[in-house]
Amino acid sequence: MTGIFFLCLMIGLFFGLRNPPEIIQKRITSIINIALVVLMLTIGFHIGTNDSVMSNLPFIGFHCVVISFSAIAFSVILTVIMEKTLLPLDLLRERLLSENININQNVTIEEEENKKTSSLIWIMPLSIISGVLFGYFLLPDDVAPLLGHLLTGSLVILLISIGISIGSNKGVFRYIRVVGFKVVLLSIAIFIGSIAGGFFSGFLLNLPFHITVISASGMSYYSLTGAYMTQVFGIEAGTYGFVVNVMREFFTVLLLPVLVKISKGSPIASGASGDMDTMLAPITRFVGVELGLVALITGILVSLMVTFLLPVLCHLFS
Repeated sequence: MTGIFFLCLMIGLFFGLRNPPEIIQKRITSIINIALVVLMLTIGFHIGTNDSVMSNLPFIGFHCVVISFSAIAFSVILTVIMEKTLLPLDLLRERLLSENININQNVTIEEEENKKTSSLIWIMPLSIISGVLFGYFLLPDDVAPLLGHLLTGSLVILLISIGISIGSNKGVFRYIRVVGFKVVLLSIAIFIGSIAGGFFSGFLLNLPFHITVISASGMSYYSLTGAYMTQVFGIEAGTYGFVVNVMREFFTVLLLPVLVKISKGSPIASGASGDMDTMLAPITRFVGVELGLVALITGILVSLMVTFLLPVLCHLFS
């Protein structure tokens, strides 16, 4: 099944690289949004109809807090090491200022585009809560096979659409040329730190690594991580994948004043894939608009990494 999902992503990427018409690119965003809402509802249905998950929600919530904090902490640690050695962000900021690159315009354009889909910040959590309540009180237990088909279908549509969106979004390479290719190292540090946090929390909580490592490697991409883990490992694992990464965004906003005192890259490391959308504006306010472009690039690259590496990790742990 993991191979099919990876194939769907490759198909979408193939069509995206062939420069689809602008009208298709615009509709892809709507298709992705609809698929995300269906995924959230379906995951909610799964949770609500699973008595074991519902009875253990307090324990799962505590575990998710530990996994999320671990992923953030190790990402920040590796990012600080990267800043001290290979990628000094303060020097990069000074170079961008000295070259008089119009950073404001690049970040502002992305922020304006993201405002169009900001309603999803509220719609998706409401969708999963509605699904949980509906599944718990109204849906019979024997609908599980139907929910599995619904989850698979919406995930296939989402992955093909994401692939098209990735293939047609070539702006990231232009941004990388502006700030330098070393910025890719920041995304790698965040990913390795998240993986390390997953292993650490697995040891600490005595939980299976396929739960802690893969949920931590979602790097705040909660919709895709939750759906993948539900499909491959079942609804309990999928609940971890979703909640851990929702919490990562929540804790990032909460800890921004503390993170920015550690280093300029720490808020970027904590935000992870959220740096390209929901986290971009608040992080930019703390790190400055010049490094806001670095946050944007990092968010795009981390999101690409999650999309491509989740199937690989699920296969390795399955």
